[in-house]
Amino acid sequence: MNSSLSRRRFLGRTSAGVAGLWLVAPFISRASRHLSANDKLNLGFIGTAGQAEFSLSKLKEQNIVALCDVDEKKLNAAAQRFPSAKTYRDFRRLIDQQDIDAVIVATPDHTHAVASVAALKSGRHLYCEKPLARTVSETRIVTETARKEQRVTQIGTQIHAESNYRRVVELVKTRAIGEVEEVHVWVASSYGGRERPKDTPPVPPNLDWDLWLGPVEPRPYHPEYVPFNWRNWWAFGGGSLADFGCHAMVLPSWALDLHHPVTVEAEGPPVHPESTPPWLIVRYEFPGRVKEGATYRPVKLTWYHGGKHPSLLTDEQFAKWKSGVLFVGQKGTLLADYGRHLLLPESQFDGFLQPKPFIQDSVGHHKEWVEAIKLGGTTTCRFDYSGPLTETALLGNVAFRVGRKLEWDFQQMKAFNCPQADQYLHHHYRRGWKV
Repeated sequence: MNSSLSRRRFLGRTSAGVAGLWLVAPFISRASRHLSANDKLNLGFIGTAGQAEFSLSKLKEQNIVALCDVDEKKLNAAAQRFPSAKTYRDFRRLIDQQDIDAVIVATPDHTHAVASVAALKSGRHLYCEKPLARTVSETRIVTETARKEQRVTQIGTQIHAESNYRRVVELVKTRAIGEVEEVHVWVASSYGGRERPKDTPPVPPNLDWDLWLGPVEPRPYHPEYVPFNWRNWWAFGGGSLADFGCHAMVLPSWALDLHHPVTVEAEGPPVHPESTPPWLIVRYEFPGRVKEGATYRPVKLTWYHGGKHPSLLTDEQFAKWKSGVLFVGQKGTLLADYGRHLLLPESQFDGFLQPKPFIQDSVGHHKEWVEAIKLGGTTTCRFDYSGPLTETALLGNVAFRVGRKLEWDFQQMKAFNCPQADQYLHHHYRRGWKV
């Protein structure tokens, strides 16, 4: 890994904490300033538009003291809303500002890790958009850095805080459809399938292209990459699976206490060296496990995007559920999306009484992060939970790119049957950048 760690040093750095991932909530330090529940946090935003704008709207009641964006137009627009905030083009200068309690990272995937690790090592609590990073190795480092620094963390899977997901998890955990050994997850999204542009238009005067690239090897600017289309390209993101995997797969991960797969296999269109696949099917196998006294059998989870979907759905069902999760149990099936769920066959569950809720409703995805920082505690999507979830999603892309079924060793962070996978598991930074 150029400008980062050798494989041996990397594993030595992370393996001690791997056994603790997912098993217990880490000890979390409070904010460096002594805060009461009524005090306001001093927040710094790395990224100010798109998803960052959504987080700004959710956190505007706190003190927005720093704003950073490589696009001057977007930075100026945010600064007009928060005129007392200091402004930066380079996130490293924002990190140097001393009065910041916590940082929100809402940039393209390829700069998540460098910004997140810098924030954590500076002692700041962190909210990072999904996926946690662009590569598996970066994700593991971010996860372990958060644990080492004992910071309050939250990944931007906002749907996790909604009540529908909680009711679905309760149905699965109370075995309303019996033991679940099979899950299907599909989204309508499609990115990629493009050819790298050959023309070289001028860089807009408002954009610092070199800072936007960050740790990625230099290439000419093109509007095919920025501001939004970067998800089409391996250099910057991971297509639909990286974009929506954490949102959609968090539901079966939560309901079935899934941690890490032991095998991953993918099929899709011919692999493109530059562009992500417009459609993909990924098959994960998770081992049997015991969690909080409950025993779970091995689970097969299948992911679909780009119009692909499970054959178990009828045409009528797919017309109504363009994205969703299907739990297949011994006594029936459970169909869900972000805002609704349905027990099937409906005739069998006519008159079924939903179990009494036992998962407390969230105060709000952003608010639970704020309250945990102020008062001590943790969040529902802290990084030792969402880190393995991110790794699972990213592994699907790795399996697709190597064209082989991966036999995955989570602790060693290695596909022991496929050394070729290493080139896609580990990050490679240009000179001058490190995580």
